[in-house]
Amino acid sequence: MTLQIITAASLAPIRHGFFTRRGGASSGVFSGLNCGPGSSDQSQAVAINRARVADAMLVAADNLVTLHQIHSSDVHTVTDPFAAGSIKGDGLVTATPGIALGALSADCQPILLADIQAGVIGAPHAGWKGALFGVLEATLDAMENLGAERGDITDAIGPTISQRAYEVGPEFLETFVTADSDYSRFFANSAADRYQFDLPSFGLHRLRKAGIGQVEWTGHCTYGDENLFFSYRRSVHSGQADYGRLISAICL
Repeated sequence: MTLQIITAASLAPIRHGFFTRRGGASSGVFSGLNCGPGSSDQSQAVAINRARVADAMLVAADNLVTLHQIHSSDVHTVTDPFAAGSIKGDGLVTATPGIALGALSADCQPILLADIQAGVIGAPHAGWKGALFGVLEATLDAMENLGAERGDITDAIGPTISQRAYEVGPEFLETFVTADSDYSRFFANSAADRYQFDLPSFGLHRLRKAGIGQVEWTGHCTYGDENLFFSYRRSVHSGQADYGRLISAICL
């Protein structure tokens, strides 16, 4: 099966892709293109999957870089490739051609950023915690340090869990409204004392407020389409022991 890759018009002509689970070598609960070395999938299958992604991005396999993601606001500037998962953090930026920055996800937001004019790109991974505590803004700061202009940066949020699938409890809501009472608008009432959180809208809000030029979400829900996407929350609800990780990548 061939790879199925989602792209965003806002990032053209920068080489990029939000890769679905199709076209991979993994099997079982990881069936498809699992690119997470931190999963319990066979390491050889993950390596094959990542090599296929690198080939699609027109870079050497070793030049596809991803972090050991920890839901932080830590961002790293890449000038030379490093082994997958050998560095902890949740954001990558570079101005070096030939390096593909990757973000792994399975419900969290994979975000690709580019200042085409300056030749600077970024790839943060933003779950609720990273987005709330500043990984998006930290990535923009790091891009500016490489010469990007914030107003010239364009953005696309890839497949992520949608509001209708993201039910949370009152303590989750309290964390957000304690940070900013206006954040209550990203929650809808659900059953009893439960709420539904709109993660992609929150990410778009933070990016717009940070002043970047153009933002969009591809509109794909990871929870809702098992054929195309891995989902951590769906795996929990299904009683699965582990789950695959999607990859999103961008390269100069």
